[in-house]
Amino acid sequence: MTLIVDSQSVKGASTVGRNSQGYDAAKKANGRKRNIAVDTLGLPVMITVMPADIQDRNAARDVFWRLCLTQPQITQVWANRGYAGDVVNWARECLWMSLRIVSRPKSTKGFVVQPRRWKVERTIGWCMNALRNARDYERLPQHPAAHLNWALITIMTRRLTRKSPRTSQWTRKTPATG
Repeated sequence: MTLIVDSQSVKGASTVGRNSQGYDAAKKANGRKRNIAVDTLGLPVMITVMPADIQDRNAARDVFWRLCLTQPQITQVWANRGYAGDVVNWARECLWMSLRIVSRPKSTKGFVVQPRRWKVERTIGWCMNALRNARDYERLPQHPAAHLNWALITIMTRRLTRKSPRTSQWTRKTPATG
């Protein structure tokens, strides 16, 4: 099984406990960081929430260990440069998991769609459509993880219960073309 992993820093409100938040200097955000692991379809496998001052490569050990315990069939994980370093060797030697780093093209600015990783970015975008997830208001880190799961469950059930598949303007039949 192959997974794609990424993290997102979210600003925390004044109600967020001081012991469970931190400052992410790269994003200039004081709050929490969400680590999201999705499968190749973009469906969530695991969501963890931790203080924003924890680097991705440091959080990866905890995230990958939990993934290995709950999903032992995982053999490959795709991630960005934030997960690079000695965690790549650790995952291979200790967890028998291949951690592949996807680098962004050199001399590019702004958001660039990256192979394989766009699926986790899309899932993060789905989560952000629920306004409750745009900022963190909860005292305990487990609560925002539950809100993210709730938002994704809502999206998936709406898609499963859709009456008819969406058709594009190019596949619709018109009276003239029959």
